Amino acid sequence: MRFTMRIVAALGGLVFALAVLAPPGLAQQARPAQEARPARQATAMQCADLAGKTLDLPGAVTHVTSTGPTQENGTTYCRVEGYVEPHVRFVLRLPSTYNGRYLQYGCDGLCGIFREDLFPSRCTGGVPGDMALAVTDDGHHSDLPFPLNLFDGKWAANDRAARDDYEFRAPHVVSRASKEIIKAYYGSAPVRSYFKGCSTGGREGLLLAQRYPHDFNGIIAGDPTNYNGALNGVYFTWMVRSNLDGKGGPILTQDKLSPLHQAVLKACDARDGLKDGMIDDPAACTFDPASVACPPGTDRPTCLTPAQVTVVRKLYAGPTDAKGRRLYPGGEPYGSEEGWAGASVPVNGATVSPLADSFLKYLGYPIGKPASSVADFTFTVAELNRLTAETSRGNALGLDLRRFRQAGGKLIMWHGAADQSIPPASTLDYYQRLWERNGGLARTRQFARMFLVPAVYHCAAEFLPGYKLNAFDPLPGLVRWVENGQAPAKVIAEQRDAGKVVATRPVFAYPERARYLGTGSIDDARNFVSAPPLTPPRNVIHWAGDYLYDVPGPVAR
Repeated sequence: MRFTMRIVAALGGLVFALAVLAPPGLAQQARPAQEARPARQATAMQCADLAGKTLDLPGAVTHVTSTGPTQENGTTYCRVEGYVEPHVRFVLRLPSTYNGRYLQYGCDGLCGIFREDLFPSRCTGGVPGDMALAVTDDGHHSDLPFPLNLFDGKWAANDRAARDDYEFRAPHVVSRASKEIIKAYYGSAPVRSYFKGCSTGGREGLLLAQRYPHDFNGIIAGDPTNYNGALNGVYFTWMVRSNLDGKGGPILTQDKLSPLHQAVLKACDARDGLKDGMIDDPAACTFDPASVACPPGTDRPTCLTPAQVTVVRKLYAGPTDAKGRRLYPGGEPYGSEEGWAGASVPVNGATVSPLADSFLKYLGYPIGKPASSVADFTFTVAELNRLTAETSRGNALGLDLRRFRQAGGKLIMWHGAADQSIPPASTLDYYQRLWERNGGLARTRQFARMFLVPAVYHCAAEFLPGYKLNAFDPLPGLVRWVENGQAPAKVIAEQRDAGKVVATRPVFAYPERARYLGTGSIDDARNFVSAPPLTPPRNVIHWAGDYLYDVPGPVAR
């Protein structure tokens, strides 16, 4: 089970959905600026009274199929299960200590299951009281066992409605349904609504800000899969194929990853002015894997063969065609090497291949058109363009966030600097394009901030969180920003060992960085201050998919 969860952590939730422009009157309007209710709010009905209810919401008819009390860590909830027509299932927990806030979680992988394990029983870290909580399966159900259900795409082969729900519709309609149920149960709609997601959920957060700007007051989008087809169809396939020999076996093996990682740290750790066992900014690293090449004709545990050097270079560079044209904006970041196990480098034969293969066979191309697979995919601009007809529906690459800003919305983006599944370079590319479109960095930071978290792997997942820092939660800072107007200048990241916090480090709003004061423990966040970047940000990566930014999505429903 631990190995299985490691693979889940390596791949992360990887869903592909594009939210769309909501017709007037359909989206839940953001509420005026005021504090969320600080104390328990009485209910207007009993939990059992919700069972069997139908909410006739335009375009989102909702059915409550079951209700019942549940307890966790001393908190009592009314657990509501239901669906939005045709098949978007959701679970909503309504706490007895409700304070007027609603928090919706993003989906994982290709969805198909409920992730109630993501729910906190009580919000902590400066967020008082309890929130109403919701999660959805994004419109389809997989019968495969966990975690294989997260990679199952067969449901999408010939079902347009299921694809629409997954690509863009489900998070929006679940937010509408949940708010109506909350209104019925407590007597009033939420004072504040928040969305928190990573990977697939991160993409969903961005699509909500771009296409449904009135659904949520505050959004967290971590390690987002917002490049959809280019990521899931091209990048993941490149990760797998780059490490296959002529017989289909791996060239780079797991035993070589730790020596490679240590060599990268030796070359780049101190580039930020502090040797602390982690790389703050992978873009500042200029490591050459040939520097750890084995002597000619040998293969030792502490070095790379010529073929392995080639593989490592390909993984760092990211996918290109035969002419060297980029097919995705980024590659594996320096410092992520030990996280490659289970992604591009097999662990007991397992890699990211099942997810990429499922995407190419069942989701990546229009229904009825020829599909592809990891084995058959060709790395060409033409094939990237062929994916666009379908996968642009699931992109979250819109750069015009004027309506979200005007509604008072606040967006926190974050990315683990050692993310082994989704290159942080692609999120930095999007963020710089965003500020260039929205009046510059200073103006954009008034409503959208980015945090690059050193040493953290994909989504700081439980079984593969990071090689030093391994925990990061921007939710308390988002709540303060939305409700008190206090924009988060920093978020404290942690290194946890067996549940105990052994180190902390401030992560400042990008492009600022943490600078050590020169005295005190380097594992104490209090000994760091904000400093400007060592070099001006130059994150825009021109690639064959430049035309995908701001490609209109389908009509909302």
